[in-house]
Amino acid sequence: MFNYQQAFSRNIGWVTEQEQQKLRQAKVAIAGAGGVGSAHLLTLTRLGISHFNISDFDQFEVHNFNRQAGAMMSTIDQDKVEVMERLAKDINPELTINSYPEGIDESNVEAFLDGVDLYVDSLDFFALSARKLVFAVCTRKKIPIVTAAPLGMGSAVLCFMPGQMDYEQYFCFEGRSELDQYIQFLIGLSPSMLQMPYLVDKSRVDFKARKGPSTIMGVQLCAGMASTFALKILLGRGDVIAAPYGLHFDAYRNKLKKTWRPFGNRGLLPRLMFAIAKRVVTKEQAVKSV
Repeated sequence: MFNYQQAFSRNIGWVTEQEQQKLRQAKVAIAGAGGVGSAHLLTLTRLGISHFNISDFDQFEVHNFNRQAGAMMSTIDQDKVEVMERLAKDINPELTINSYPEGIDESNVEAFLDGVDLYVDSLDFFALSARKLVFAVCTRKKIPIVTAAPLGMGSAVLCFMPGQMDYEQYFCFEGRSELDQYIQFLIGLSPSMLQMPYLVDKSRVDFKARKGPSTIMGVQLCAGMASTFALKILLGRGDVIAAPYGLHFDAYRNKLKKTWRPFGNRGLLPRLMFAIAKRVVTKEQAVKSV
């Protein structure tokens, strides 16, 4: 028989009983139920959060097996939100989950973020249009945003808090081409680029095909770091590192970097990084098109 207090009693000590009840009442929105999204949902569920809005229009496939919590032989071709809702409710049958199997767009973003205490970004790296839409509505509604990127065998985390630097001031997407926005997003997520020295096959990063390599270690580190940020935000205690600051931990390199971009991607160093990255990406695309 399920009992909430017993199920999450081992959290007590790191949180108080009163704080555990506060987590129980919190509502979190997660757009994307694949790589990091599936891990975020299950981690936050085990933290005791009991109210979620989740979205994803995709189904699980074999190529998801290396990193996505819901990807198994038994779930191939099944809707990701349906599978993840089932797995989360197998942990806590009292959960309330509103699923959006059509994904997020202008027609439903307001409902998706209605009454939400926190948004955890889990959209695919290349889903920039949907990401910018959700970020913009979160900014208007004063909803905190946590985004964690699985980079190699590490995780880079950014947080956007109401009243502080917002996502557009940091990433500087406006007025740029789609390719340039991808590069802006990458150098904003990963200012320290800790993962690059051990990328052994650069041809696997394909902006044109919208594909890139990933590892389960990076995904699980994302879930741990993002969920810790979530705990601090929802309970209102602990130092929340927010943009223009970020954190990047790389387990392969044995390194932790606290990054600082006071002018976002408008700063001198990010502009130099952009120029170098643009040249590399353009060269790679030219080679692949031959």
